[in-house]
Amino acid sequence: MKQKLSKISLAVLSATALNMTTSVYAQDAEEAAKEVEVIEVTGMRSSLTSALAEKRDTDNLTEIIMATDIGKLPDQNLAEVLENVTGIQITRTAGIGTGVQIRGSNANRVEINGASTVGSGAGRSGMNFEDLSAAIIAGVEITKAPEAKTTEGSIGGTVNLRTIRPLELSETLGSLRVQGEDSSLTTDGVQPRISGAYGDNWETDSGRFGVVVSGSYTKQEATSFRPRVDRDGSLVENASADVYRNGSLEDQATKRPVAQSFDFLGVQFLNQELENFEYETTNLATTFEFAPNADMKFFFDAIITSQERRQDSTRVQASGVSSVLNYNLPTEFETVDFGSLDGVDLGSIQAALRGTVQPNLGVDDDDPNLRFNSDTGARVTDTQVFRLGGEWQGEDLFISAEVSTSSSDTRTPSLNSQLNFINPNPLTPLDGSSNDNAVPFIYDLSGNALTFGVDFDSPYAPTVADLLNPNNVVLDQVDISRSTVDNSDDTFRIDSTYFIDDNIITSIDFGYRYNKAEHSAVSITDRIGGFSKMVDSPNGSLFSELLVAGPSHFGDADGRELAMRNFLIVDPNLAFSDPDKVLSVLESAMATHGGNQDYSDLTPGDTAAFNIEEKNHAFYAQANFEYEMIRGNFGVRHVKTDIASTGNTVVNGNVTPTTNTADYSFTLPRLNIVADVHDDVLVRLGWGKDILRPNFGDLNTSVSFGTNENQAVELGNAALEPEEVTSFDIGAEWYFAEAAVISIGYFKKDRTNLFVIELDSATLDANGWRDSNPACSGGGIWNPAVQPNVLGDPNTVGLCVDRESKFNDSATTTQSGFEMAFQYDLSSFEEQLGWASGFGIVANYTIQEYKGGSAFYTSATRGTDIFNAINGVYDDSQFVKYTSDRGLLDFSENAYNVAVYYEKHGLAARLRYTWRDAFRTEDTAAGASLNSTLGFPVTTHDRGQLNASVSYDVNEKLNIGLEAVNLTESDITQSCVNEGALLCAQGITDRRITFGASYRF
Repeated sequence: MKQKLSKISLAVLSATALNMTTSVYAQDAEEAAKEVEVIEVTGMRSSLTSALAEKRDTDNLTEIIMATDIGKLPDQNLAEVLENVTGIQITRTAGIGTGVQIRGSNANRVEINGASTVGSGAGRSGMNFEDLSAAIIAGVEITKAPEAKTTEGSIGGTVNLRTIRPLELSETLGSLRVQGEDSSLTTDGVQPRISGAYGDNWETDSGRFGVVVSGSYTKQEATSFRPRVDRDGSLVENASADVYRNGSLEDQATKRPVAQSFDFLGVQFLNQELENFEYETTNLATTFEFAPNADMKFFFDAIITSQERRQDSTRVQASGVSSVLNYNLPTEFETVDFGSLDGVDLGSIQAALRGTVQPNLGVDDDDPNLRFNSDTGARVTDTQVFRLGGEWQGEDLFISAEVSTSSSDTRTPSLNSQLNFINPNPLTPLDGSSNDNAVPFIYDLSGNALTFGVDFDSPYAPTVADLLNPNNVVLDQVDISRSTVDNSDDTFRIDSTYFIDDNIITSIDFGYRYNKAEHSAVSITDRIGGFSKMVDSPNGSLFSELLVAGPSHFGDADGRELAMRNFLIVDPNLAFSDPDKVLSVLESAMATHGGNQDYSDLTPGDTAAFNIEEKNHAFYAQANFEYEMIRGNFGVRHVKTDIASTGNTVVNGNVTPTTNTADYSFTLPRLNIVADVHDDVLVRLGWGKDILRPNFGDLNTSVSFGTNENQAVELGNAALEPEEVTSFDIGAEWYFAEAAVISIGYFKKDRTNLFVIELDSATLDANGWRDSNPACSGGGIWNPAVQPNVLGDPNTVGLCVDRESKFNDSATTTQSGFEMAFQYDLSSFEEQLGWASGFGIVANYTIQEYKGGSAFYTSATRGTDIFNAINGVYDDSQFVKYTSDRGLLDFSENAYNVAVYYEKHGLAARLRYTWRDAFRTEDTAAGASLNSTLGFPVTTHDRGQLNASVSYDVNEKLNIGLEAVNLTESDITQSCVNEGALLCAQGITDRRITFGASYRF
């Protein structure tokens, strides 16, 4: 039963009070430690040494991050903590780490102390990383190669967040940390961060008892400026082109008077977005442990989180620009090379670089126009994770059992308003119909920046006073949401290990896990207005009490002079704190104004709610082996799932609750081998299968059947089965010094049974009629509301119609790559280097690729126009559509991370630079659709970010420190179609500075 401990592991036993080694082997470790010299290390080096020792002793590929002290993980944000690990990249929202990709995949699993967590939406990954403060986490483990006992459900890996175990404390734990964070682009000043912890254990007559309580309260504000310019619907064909649309030859001279001797792209839309998020997060983690004797332990964990993520963003839009596209000639052009898609060269075209957009009242009496948007929303999430269990160690048998429950209740209130500006300039008189009015604009898209604003030099321009006058705005529309999502996961598990002496098979693990997951969602949304006429649009003077000036600091980050800084919005603070009052004032203004009376209705629709209940049974058996230099495990996990999807079926206004059921089962073999080929070198091999269950939203079968026989029915698919993934890992690790390693590994993941959106078409018989049998054996879905016209007998009711849903595709995709890591410090050269021996380095690099799959993107109508014009085709009857493999979103082929640190004489400093290659995403400024990005995701250019921290131990108890995120204020640049092609959007991010002190008592 004795476990061989490495020299590093033995050093760690006395290096830190927060040792995570399991109590089962505590006595063995104590005996072994007597025979080996123990090297004492502290602080940053201690955490790195501890993590390295634990990784080395694992039988499967697992990455470990340990805190230097409670509340002192390498970074403040958990997503950014994980970014330190080889093969992990993250995505950010307004500069805050929110998404994590492990080996290129967003499909990962998040646990706390091995218990499942649930998220705030319809996804499967678990708790949102921004909902949990890093201050209450003592360590993080990322399982890349699963064992048979590893819970199924991830593609990239499983992230387990570990809190402090009180019975492992060697002394009383007490700490308090107070910090303030300041963002360079926000206007609310320094935001507080407070965290603390207390823990201890005691020997009593009944046994050993321990408790740890840790908590944190954080306020954080993050801002980014996101200008966006659309040049998608802005093609101006050359003056010599014969342009045919719908079979008709267009008169170039009349329709496109600014046409040149070359094709060019003008400006179609301008959008200035200031994205602002305010976070208020409260976390509490409590653990109780009781060991009545050396062979038995009971525990209870409680993690309670509450987060309010408030969005307070503004958008200033130049709309209707395309109406005068053919009458405004840019003053300067640039050449845009679109690159290639799937080996097809798209070619180059000229595009507007500088110019103005002037009204042309003879062509359009109210365009281009100006709109002011205030987007005020929130995600309010309360999450709880409770875990109760115990473990017992016998002579040859170890048993642990636990029950856990995770729940997440989320509300997403929002009130987004849009005001239209009515230009009072005498040269732009109103015709009394449309509720917008002509405004001139100027733009300069040079220098890899998207700058634009109102052209105040134009005779058509309004004054600054005009822009800030409530009499010159009207209400266009208000979007309201009161949606809710409730997720829960209740789990029982029992895990056992039977130890075998004097055998190659050292132990057998076996166990059972049952969990019931439930997802309930209610979508409550409504829109007031969408007015288009002045007669329906209340004037701002009728609701002036709600109006405030919008943020005027757009451009502070890059010093741009050209921006829209003077405008009115509905007060976001009032819209958030008292939305009912805002609605009341707006509806009162509508009543006073007259016209179309469109009031809010927040009654859920018949198909607004649905519920998913999923029950899973999992059994596993795993053999652990060791023979000479070979150790590892092999085993199998069998999973059986039953699903019930409950929603409403609406036919001719009649609502019927309907439950659709499905089930599936999978057997998942897994193998891990470690060869200790030398005292300091080991080789790892892992192979196994896993599954990725579909998101709950894809299982939603609430549906309303219409009467149109040609209309496809859109609904979820309760019978959608999980994706399957087969993983292979091989790698080598050389531990060439006490806290040092060089490693290289190769991984490959084959995914099949993919989730794809398809149209399941209803078949036609020889008469051209669709199937009238409700079974719809030939395809499609039975629509009981249809009265056939052309496609069936008009004397009957009901017909099989097309169905659009997600289905499983047998195509295979492959993710593969190499991971390399290096870690070393100079502490062993104390005598030779003196103070310089405090330096160390941690670095990693990942290169990966993705291929396969049958899904693809297709050029939107606007993109098709442009790409055909580049190739000299101007007749839409001869147009060719262009496609590209769908691939993976948020997937970078190359990424690296380098951290240099110094720790000596109470001083600890760290400088970390993270870089990732370009990747495709659908996250663009102001939510641009695929239609406005030519039909393809935008490409976010490669980007590096520099973070730094420094702290000093004033004495044994007091530490003061300073941390900086995004020191160089690295911006985000996005291009349409390919990197460096047509510049579409920017993300101008902030620099965040955190300062404070911690006291340990």
